[in-house]
Amino acid sequence: WCISRQRNWGVPIPSYTCADCGEKVMNDATLDAVIKLFHEKGSDAWFTDAPESYLGEACVCPKCGGHRLKADKDILDVWWDSGVSWKAVCEYRPELEYPADVYLEGSDQHRGWFQSSLLTSVGANGHAPYKAVVSQGFTLDGQGRKMSKSLGNGIDPLEVIAQYGADALRFMLLDGSTPGNDMRYSEKKVEAARNFANKLWNATRFVLMNLPEDFQPGLPEESKLDMSDKWVLTKLNQVAGAMTDNLDHFEMGLAAAKINSFIWDVYCDWFIELTKNRLNSDDQTTRENAQNVLCYVLIETLKLLHPFMPFITEEIWQDLAPRKEGESICTAPMPQPVEADERLLARFELAKEAISSVRNIRNQKNLPQKEALTLKVIADENYPAEYAPVMRKMANLTAVETVTEKDPAAAAFIVKTTQYFVPMAGKIDAEAERKKLADDLAYYEGFLASVMKKLSNERFVASAPEKVVANERAKQADAEAKITAIREQLAALESGK
Repeated sequence: WCISRQRNWGVPIPSYTCADCGEKVMNDATLDAVIKLFHEKGSDAWFTDAPESYLGEACVCPKCGGHRLKADKDILDVWWDSGVSWKAVCEYRPELEYPADVYLEGSDQHRGWFQSSLLTSVGANGHAPYKAVVSQGFTLDGQGRKMSKSLGNGIDPLEVIAQYGADALRFMLLDGSTPGNDMRYSEKKVEAARNFANKLWNATRFVLMNLPEDFQPGLPEESKLDMSDKWVLTKLNQVAGAMTDNLDHFEMGLAAAKINSFIWDVYCDWFIELTKNRLNSDDQTTRENAQNVLCYVLIETLKLLHPFMPFITEEIWQDLAPRKEGESICTAPMPQPVEADERLLARFELAKEAISSVRNIRNQKNLPQKEALTLKVIADENYPAEYAPVMRKMANLTAVETVTEKDPAAAAFIVKTTQYFVPMAGKIDAEAERKKLADDLAYYEGFLASVMKKLSNERFVASAPEKVVANERAKQADAEAKITAIREQLAALESGK
């Protein structure tokens, strides 16, 4: 395939044939003339311009002295054409860099474009034409077969776009993908991506409905932020940092999954719900702060999502604030991550676990979601008191009360080392609760035994990293606290007969 084409397209081999004696002609003088011609007119001039019009004094046969030279018609194959693209593009365009940041192609190009470019660049300049290579796999059908006309298993992307949208198709191809690996086409995944876009659209409608006509986006001073604001801003910073790292390592699938999870779980399912009371507040400052944080996080989130779903993000971004003519989200600065407040996130996770436990109790006891409950807690260092308002809102509680004694007639649960109680006021089935506590006790006793087996192994304690050993000791402390609390709850149930 080195020299295998004769057609008026491609990179010509710059040689001539003497019409008088048949001698092949190619020398420094003819090559310099061809280089100049190509710079001025492009390589198509080889097939359109007569040699005597640009060769000048070089238009002479060194063998017979004739001046009738004919341009040969052989061209270099496409592998040579692509192999010198770094020279034709990167080196000759001042706005571009050489070596290129990245070469991106299919996994079949390891012995194609990647290698042909490498050979020519190393041969000419002594180094690779790229700083990194990213291989993409192929999209297979649902059975893992290559798409082909003979099998009739091809997917028309225009039909998919007409049904689900271009953003949904793009996101399906990216979400969960890994560089170099093939993936199977799944219409269910395209539908899920479409539903994700709908979720974002509906969230935006909610935000716009709660913004005044003269709204100007901006972030309140830190002193005006409540704890849920600080939490969502920290989560935004965390996902921006994680996605930046993923994209720096060309892990597009992981980055797509992270922004999906943030929008769906953090922003829509949690933060929007947490802002509803403040958005309806009679206090103007409270209301405006909620509006500003809600809009700020949405705008920054759209920037993170834009590389994956460019159309819906552009349209929403344009609607959220006044924009100048020609202004686009694709040139807006991306969120710049800073070190996340891990303690704040960890404390909020404790509150979320407590909320989930209250919701589980509702389901287990068949209690209506609209029925307000009371939550009692024996506070210790793992009780996130600063998030009590969040627990009241998200678990539909009338109050979160700090107590010093256990309630035998309550449904109990433990988060880390903190004991919580939901008074049932006669609704609790003591026998069922006793069985549940006994099952929990058996689980944590077995868990503690497995942890202690590790910690009793002197080789493990001596050779394992300090952080790993400390983590096991933390597991031991948590399990022991839970076992103690469950035994006390069982004793309280017995005494409350």
